[in-house]
Amino acid sequence: MIGHRRALVYVAACVIAAFAVSLHAENSQQDKMTSCNADAKAKNLSGDDRKAFMKTCLSAAPAPAAPMNSQQQKMKDCNASAKTQALSGDARKQFMSNCLKGS
Repeated sequence: MIGHRRALVYVAACVIAAFAVSLHAENSQQDKMTSCNADAKAKNLSGDDRKAFMKTCLSAAPAPAAPMNSQQQKMKDCNASAKTQALSGDARKQFMSNCLKGS
């Protein structure tokens, strides 16, 4: 009975994760469409000019992510180190504190 319950919970978690990824992709495309429409409107484009602009705008690669600042990079590095050491609980908290302080 417990094995079935675990399997059901696992399947439900997978479905939720897949939905979240799909939803993020849809929102990303919707955001891009909204942004491109606003740009076309600001440029007063219409007809074939608007179609050409929208095609180019929607097919453009997304802007690169902003680079991490040094504190974000330090947090990422410390998290990776804590993970490779399999730290948890108080030991992880202590390690992270020391790592972020540079100790």
